[in-house]
Amino acid sequence: MPASKPYTDAEVQHGDAVGKLYGEHHGWLLSWLRLKLGSSHLAADLAHDTFLRVLAMRSGLTLLQPRAYLRTIAHGLAVNRWRRLDIERACLDALAAMPPALAPSPEERLLVLETLHRLDTMLARLPHKARRAFLMHQLDGSSYAEIAVELGVSERMVRKYMAQAMLQCLCLQQED
Repeated sequence: MPASKPYTDAEVQHGDAVGKLYGEHHGWLLSWLRLKLGSSHLAADLAHDTFLRVLAMRSGLTLLQPRAYLRTIAHGLAVNRWRRLDIERACLDALAAMPPALAPSPEERLLVLETLHRLDTMLARLPHKARRAFLMHQLDGSSYAEIAVELGVSERMVRKYMAQAMLQCLCLQQED
């Protein structure tokens, strides 16, 4: 069994800072999330995920407003969860509307949902206009000229937006 790598002083200090942050603010964050979400279980999950996110941020942790910082992270995680649930609902509704003979297996449904989540994450990383240009071209079949008019930019800018989106698609494909 290989020997484990010793922690650096910075990693130990970061862990200590996160531990202190957790001790001082976990109860408050859990209460705030419970109030906002109306679910103890979901609040506990998001509070846990919030502190995991903070722990994963390997940078120095000097916070002037720790509760605002934690609330911002927790809010972002909640929004991501809601968006994920919306995607799942829409996909499952579409699949339920299919004739039984054409309906995918449970494994195929899971693969479709995972792919949709990954696409949603990829699209969320794009600037708004690049995301909109990509979706208009791919889903609506709009030409670059039509997209340029709709977004109020030049066709050259639309080509740049599409290049950004295609690069993200390639990165997503490379992850497979």
